[in-house]
Amino acid sequence: MIVTLTPNTATDHTLFIPQWEAGKTVRATASLWSMGGKATDASYILGELGLPSLALGFAAGSTGDRVRAMMESKGVTVDFTAVGGESRVNTIIIDAATGAQTTITTNTLEITPAQVEALTHRLVAVLEDADCLILGGTLPPGLAPGQFAAWIDLARDYGVPVIFDASGPYLRAGIVARPTYIKPNRDELGELLGRPIHTLDDALQGGREVLDRYGTAPIISLGSEGGLAVLPDKAYRVPPLPIEVVSAAGAGDGVLAGLAASVFRRQPIEDGLRLGFACAAAVCLMPGTAECKREDVERLQSQITLETL
Repeated sequence: MIVTLTPNTATDHTLFIPQWEAGKTVRATASLWSMGGKATDASYILGELGLPSLALGFAAGSTGDRVRAMMESKGVTVDFTAVGGESRVNTIIIDAATGAQTTITTNTLEITPAQVEALTHRLVAVLEDADCLILGGTLPPGLAPGQFAAWIDLARDYGVPVIFDASGPYLRAGIVARPTYIKPNRDELGELLGRPIHTLDDALQGGREVLDRYGTAPIISLGSEGGLAVLPDKAYRVPPLPIEVVSAAGAGDGVLAGLAASVFRRQPIEDGLRLGFACAAAVCLMPGTAECKREDVERLQSQITLETL
């Protein structure tokens, strides 16, 4: 069983605009609602692939209900912990003139210590049967970044591989618990290491430093340059596919889904990388966050190559 845990559930409202003009009324050419939140995105994508997962996390209000309904529409089993406030709405603005993608997010959940304990109990109850845990994103107000490390420690106690995707203080706090994989992008890796990552060699050196320091294998997203996987005994460059990107929102979460699928199926990690980056490319073909078509994933998977470094 694949388990995902999203402490800060959300939906994404994506607006496509011709051009950003500060101080003026900007009329969107299109808008849509889609999934938000890294781990829930991964469950959503796994559902599209026909793979089962159990989604845990905090949720509240009508937005939380929308998240649940969207997940269940993909066949995901949802066991959210109800809390106060409202699950987030992330606003994503895609500027057609520049290609820039901007995300505006908020924190609107209200969590009590008893609710944190309740979610933790839910996690413990399923870890014995879990094949892997996908965890990440941000934490609602009132939860210290170290909460991620506590959940990762629990999974490690049960021998469950952890795929962790977070940034900033959340990544720094969680990685000390030594998750199996992390999935930073170029900027997130640079922030973790305290230096900019400009080139592929920079990313490779930084990935090896992370592996040596934490025992965690980084799968690094490099945007239009593809990706890089730094594993204990090898490293791979994943060249990008020549596709026309509609929206990259949620593409990295496709990598999480692919990695989890390979763990669930007891396949080599190379299979997970090919599937994950095919999911990422398929997501880029769609306007909504984490939206993809199974047939696109299957078509693109055969085109993904791994170059040994």
